[in-house]
Amino acid sequence: MLDALPIIPLFQNLSPSETDLLKPLFEKRSNPAGTLIFEQGDPATYLYVIMSGTVIIQYKPYDGNPMILTHLRDGDVFGWSAVIGTAKYTASIISETSLETLRIHRENLWSLVRQSPEVGNTVIDRLARMVSPNWNHAHAQIQLILDASRNR
Repeated sequence: MLDALPIIPLFQNLSPSETDLLKPLFEKRSNPAGTLIFEQGDPATYLYVIMSGTVIIQYKPYDGNPMILTHLRDGDVFGWSAVIGTAKYTASIISETSLETLRIHRENLWSLVRQSPEVGNTVIDRLARMVSPNWNHAHAQIQLILDASRNR
């Protein structure tokens, strides 16, 4: 599955050497339908890319019942909280079908940004574009995080 990395939209048009930098940072995960991938409030440690299958993003308000926010499918990304530095996931993710994902630990992603800024910034920029319907806000937020990571 890691050989498929270059065909995921997030990683398209990266050179073979850039893709080779990314491959060791990702790990493959397989889950049957109905699996709780992570729960709202769990520590935000991984970002996931869906290779195949669908998931439900579910949010539970403090004083209400859980509600489905959206469904994600092949090529989509979830676990954004791990990228932006939030301590905990803000929603739950449940596999709706059999699920194949690649995941990257937040520290590995930020190490990539520090060690290979051009590749890391490209990946982070694409993530922000994929996740946020309001690109200007996401770009500003990501730029602050990138600046902070450079000063570590």
